Amino acid sequence: MVSLWLVANVSCSSQQNVLPKPIPTLSNPKLIFLNYKILKDNSDEKKISLINKIKTDGKLKTQPLNNSENGVPGDLLCLQLDKNSRILARQVIKNPLVKTFEYIGDANTFEKKTVILDSCEFSIRMQLHPDTKSISIEEIVDMHKKSKPLIVNKIE
Repeated sequence: MVSLWLVANVSCSSQQNVLPKPIPTLSNPKLIFLNYKILKDNSDEKKISLINKIKTDGKLKTQPLNNSENGVPGDLLCLQLDKNSRILARQVIKNPLVKTFEYIGDANTFEKKTVILDSCEFSIRMQLHPDTKSISIEEIVDMHKKSKPLIVNKIE
């Protein structure tokens, strides 16, 4: 009689403890905002310095459209690197020293003027990959996808 009670009790017991618990999300999505200053010297060499960086919780609504572009010489590549300096994500930044302005000319038509600056500040906003340990900014130097490193910043 005891064994019948045990079988009945076990077979009618709740199955809640048998189901696996959902695995909690280990990392929240992060955004990073980077502000840089870029200078071009007399020999057209570019130097970049980091003004500040802000890491915060969040997710970009849409990815920047230029992620798939290769860029042209003079443009910058922003690369997220892991601990072994492997590229996790990349973003092309149009040359921040070249600004194009539209204005209404004497004939009441829109005209464009391109100005090449010696220095300026620029900002980058991107979804931070969880394994990112550093961010590198490189200048595209030719159409064969060769680039020249300008600055590498550690991300804590």
